[in-house]
Amino acid sequence: MTEIVVKPGTVSLDDLARVLAGQPVVLDPSFWPRIGAAAQIVAKAAQAAAPVYGINTGFGKLASKRIPPDRTALLQRNLIVSHCCGVGPATPEPIVRLMMALKIVSLGRGASGVRGAVIEQLQTMLARRVYPLVPQQGSVGASGDLAPLAHMTAVMIGEGQAIVDGKTVSGHEALAAAGLTPLTLGPKEGLALINGTQFSTAYAIAGVLRAFRLARAALVTGALSVDAAMASTAPFRPEIQALRGHPGQIAAAATLTALLDGSDIRLSHLEGDERVQDPYCLRCQPQVAGAALDLITQAARTLITEANAVTDNPLVLVETGEIVSGGNFHAEPVAFAADTIALALSEIGAISERRIATLVDPTLNFGLPPFLTPDPGINSGFMIAEVTAAALYSENKQRAAACSIDSTPTSANQEDHVSMAAHAARRLSDMADNLAAILGIELLVAAQGITLRAPHATSAPLVAVIAALREQVPALGADRYMAGDLAKAAALIEDDALPAVALAALPTDPFPRLD
Repeated sequence: MTEIVVKPGTVSLDDLARVLAGQPVVLDPSFWPRIGAAAQIVAKAAQAAAPVYGINTGFGKLASKRIPPDRTALLQRNLIVSHCCGVGPATPEPIVRLMMALKIVSLGRGASGVRGAVIEQLQTMLARRVYPLVPQQGSVGASGDLAPLAHMTAVMIGEGQAIVDGKTVSGHEALAAAGLTPLTLGPKEGLALINGTQFSTAYAIAGVLRAFRLARAALVTGALSVDAAMASTAPFRPEIQALRGHPGQIAAAATLTALLDGSDIRLSHLEGDERVQDPYCLRCQPQVAGAALDLITQAARTLITEANAVTDNPLVLVETGEIVSGGNFHAEPVAFAADTIALALSEIGAISERRIATLVDPTLNFGLPPFLTPDPGINSGFMIAEVTAAALYSENKQRAAACSIDSTPTSANQEDHVSMAAHAARRLSDMADNLAAILGIELLVAAQGITLRAPHATSAPLVAVIAALREQVPALGADRYMAGDLAKAAALIEDDALPAVALAALPTDPFPRLD
C-alpha cells in the first residue's frame, strides 16, 4: 500500500482520512535534521547539573526529584509502564492507526527532543500493521492522553499488548513478528510519547468525518421527506438564505433545491394547496442543517490545526537551544470541537426524527395513510420504526451534553483543570451510529411516502436514490420483519451512498464540502 509522506504543519484532513482507511505514513525527510538537533539539546540537558523538567527530574508532583544520568532509561521505562492504566474495550484499529500517525506528525515538528529512532519505530509498526491494544478509558485530557498513549508506547518498548493479524499478543511478540526490536527510550522520549492529545484528536477526527458524511446524507433524506409530505420548496429560495448570510444555510438550501428540481409531486400541488406553511422540520431545514454544517466545518478546522500541533511538554526551541515548559498538552480545543460535533449530530437527528413523525401521522402527512401502510389496522407499518428513531434521538440528546465543562482535578492537584477531551471525542462514534440509524429510518419512511404519491413522481435525483434503496429493501406492503430493513438503510446512509447516487443525476455538485 502506498505510504503517505507527511509534512508536519501541512497535513490535511484528506491525509488523515486515508490513514483511517488503512494507509501508513512516513515523515518527509526534510524534517530529520531538525529532529536530530532537538535530540542533541535534550541529551546535553540530561547530563547537565541544572534541573530540567522531565529530562533529569521526576514528573508532575515529583518534579523536584533529581534523576542521575545513569538512571534516565529506567526513568522513561517506568513512566510508560506505570501509566498503562487504561480500562474498558480496546480502541478500534483505525483510531489506533490514526493516533500513531498523529504522534509521528507531532514529533516530526522537531520540538519534542526525541531521536529519529523513536519516529522510525512508529513508522515501521504502522507499515507492518502492529497496532497496540489501547483501552478506551482512562484519559481526562489533562497532560495529554496519558494512559492511552502509554499503552501505545508500551508496545514500542516490548511491553503491553498489541493486535497482529487480528490476534492479541504481547508487545515483545508483536515486535518480533514484525522484525523489530524493543526500543530503549532516551531522555524525555517516554514523556514526549505520552504527553499529547493524539488519542482524543484521532477519535474527534473520525467523528468529524462521519458527521460530515451524515450531514450530507441528511440533506438527501430531508429532500425526500419534502416530496413525501408534499411540502413547499419556497422556503429554500436563495434570496431568503442570502438575507441571513450563513454559508451552511446557503449551501443546504441550494442542495435541497437541486435535489427537488423537476419533481412532478412538487408541481402537482402548486395550485389549490390550502396549506400556508409547513412544519419547521420541513421548512427550516436550511437553517438547522446549515447551522450543523457550519459547526462541523468549524470543528474540522480546529482539529486540523491540532493534528499538526506539537502537544507534549517540555518543548525544545531549536533556534535558541532552550527547553521550556508549557501547557500544549491541555486538550481543551479538542474537547470544544468534539462537543460542537456532538451538538451537530444531535440536532441533525432531532429534526430528522420530527420529519419521520410528520410522515407517519395522518393528521400531518397531507393525505397519506396512517403509518404509511396501505392497509392500516391489520398492519402497523412504520409505527415502531418511528419509535426507534425517537429512542435513538433521545439517546443522542443525552449524550450531547458538554463534556468540556466537567473538569476533575487529578495528580494531587497538579493537574487541577482538565479538558475531558477523550470522553467528548469517544462518544461521537456511538452518536454517529445512532444518527445513521435515524436517517436510515427517514430514508425508508420518505421513500414509502413518495411511492404512495403515485402516479406523481419525484425528481430524477431522488428517483435514483429510491431505486438504490429498492435494490436493498422493497417497498412496504403487508407488515414484515423490519430490523433487517433498518440495518440495510442505515448502511446506505453510513457509506455516503445516497449523495453519490444523487450526484449522478445532477448536472453539478451542489453538496457542501469540508475545506
